[in-house]
Amino acid sequence: MPTPHNPPAAVRRVLRKHGADINDARRRRRLPMAIVAERAFTSRSTLQKVEAGNTNVSIGIYASVLQALSLLDGLGQIADFGNDPVGQALASAELPKHAHLKRTAGSSRDG
Repeated sequence: MPTPHNPPAAVRRVLRKHGADINDARRRRRLPMAIVAERAFTSRSTLQKVEAGNTNVSIGIYASVLQALSLLDGLGQIADFGNDPVGQALASAELPKHAHLKRTAGSSRDG
């Protein structure tokens, strides 16, 4: 039997916010849960779990619901390099200080 997943409080908090945002987006579009669930190829009860921020729902289901609401593009930007200042700083720190051209075997300094 798999070990129960108990994510940190920060993860639960973020998923609850995303769930509330998804609920708000659905309601702004005046779409009933049954329609969004059908478009996301999931059940109404699973959509309820998404909107509650349930941590046991797969990211694939969250993505399908976002697609059904035409909001999937935002998910593609989450771990994008442009939105990762720590990754950018680490990548910049590994750049060489000076660039050196490689010499070919037949070339000389004097020309």
